[in-house]
Amino acid sequence: MTDTRTAPRTAAVIGSGFGGLALAIRLQAAGIQTTVLEKRDKPGGRAYVYEDQGFTFDGGPTVITDPSALRALWENAGKDMDDYVELLPVDPMYRLCWQDGKVFDYTNDPDRLEEQIRRFDPADVDGYKRFLEYSYKVFEKGYLDLGHKPFLNFGSMVKVAPDLMKLQAQNSVYKQVSKFIRNEHLRQAFSFHPLLVGGNPFQTSSVYTLIHALEREWGVWFARGGTGALIRGMVKLFEDLGGRLRLNAEVAKIETANGRATGVRTHDGWHGEFDAVASNGDVLHTYRDLLGHTDQGQKKARSLTNKRWSMSLFVIYFGLNRVHENLEHHMILFGPRYKELIQDIFKGPDLPDDFSLYLHNPSLTDPSLAPEGCSTYYVLSPVPHLGKADLDWDTVGPKYTDRILDYLEEHYLPGLKNDLVTCRTLTPFGFRDELNSHLGSAFSVEPVLWQSAFFRPHNRDGKIPNIYLVGAGTHPGAGIPGVVGSARATAGLMLEDFGLQPQAH
Repeated sequence: MTDTRTAPRTAAVIGSGFGGLALAIRLQAAGIQTTVLEKRDKPGGRAYVYEDQGFTFDGGPTVITDPSALRALWENAGKDMDDYVELLPVDPMYRLCWQDGKVFDYTNDPDRLEEQIRRFDPADVDGYKRFLEYSYKVFEKGYLDLGHKPFLNFGSMVKVAPDLMKLQAQNSVYKQVSKFIRNEHLRQAFSFHPLLVGGNPFQTSSVYTLIHALEREWGVWFARGGTGALIRGMVKLFEDLGGRLRLNAEVAKIETANGRATGVRTHDGWHGEFDAVASNGDVLHTYRDLLGHTDQGQKKARSLTNKRWSMSLFVIYFGLNRVHENLEHHMILFGPRYKELIQDIFKGPDLPDDFSLYLHNPSLTDPSLAPEGCSTYYVLSPVPHLGKADLDWDTVGPKYTDRILDYLEEHYLPGLKNDLVTCRTLTPFGFRDELNSHLGSAFSVEPVLWQSAFFRPHNRDGKIPNIYLVGAGTHPGAGIPGVVGSARATAGLMLEDFGLQPQAH
């Protein structure tokens, strides 16, 4: 291992998802020579980009809800984000559609939003105002105060427990929303958000109602050129600071000696020595596969297999040779069931006969993502992970694709099959094999109260002191704001351990 007293401090970050890149930027900006190792041929992790016949498809996250957290990365580095990426506002933030024909445009304009609520139930306007007030209280405590602070010991959890109990964190999101809002459509409209980070609205702590305040505070944004353009901007910032990105560099092992990490070795034989190693990979993969030669790796892997894991996703990326003007950028398409469907998704043991969908139409905001006169989409269906429904997706996938495309053609995209230019899918097998995700889980450890904060895998390992975690599997959790917050928490620990001053924001 390098002697940090006589040589530059060095760090490796395994994985180039949002969390890994955000951490690498913070480390490099602080003067730590940082190398990012990425398994695939492009950076991004779940935000991988697919391109085909002039269509550009963002592989994963598409909703940007806290641009200030991203701007902080550039500010800490003494750079201006606007020189690297352009964020475009999305309004309405989402369009919600039900099978009974009802439509709700979920906008950040208070007057328009209240008018939307009034159409469903005038009595819920006042209830919504009280819910918004509650959501902001949770946002201030759960996100602004705690979202970037690591929980490494039980005492840190005990300190915040009274505040969490005051905010009724023991209630589920749906239960808490229902205290303020009585119309069932509106209850669904204001409780679906945990699904965006891998949570069940009927199980996830009401702390996650903070997502509503987050969206009302900053709105919903999209990067010109797609989410992949934001990843490219982050990579450019990292490299401008002197950071190194190695692609096609799948890590096989985190090497250790005398109870500390000493470096990493890739499957193609490359070896690098580092003073610290952080993993943006799946947490179980990190401990079971990369640290499986250590007692701590084996112990943590056994513990993690007993945790509850978030659901998986089935995603269809498709391009059409026409434009549908009647859609919005982000659309939530509710099926005939809500609670029952969500229970089936999280419990299995089979693939439900019905579905609710998220339809992403980015070329509406940025036409450059499709050839002229064409449009780019992806549609996402939450599905059970492989531990809940042991399905052969190589067989099930094509049939499920047909079912979903037929549904979209009947209800939202007439002529879809005839207009189809390109189509590809990402199944739970893809999450398992390409992204090393345990059970094909799309969001890592499920965000229930007893798997949050201190009870979630820690940002710094408890036994091997120079191994760190960043991303969805550690505190605070999934979603772009979550993993960028995890990077801030993990960077603070690493800088402290290197004897450096923590960054201001």
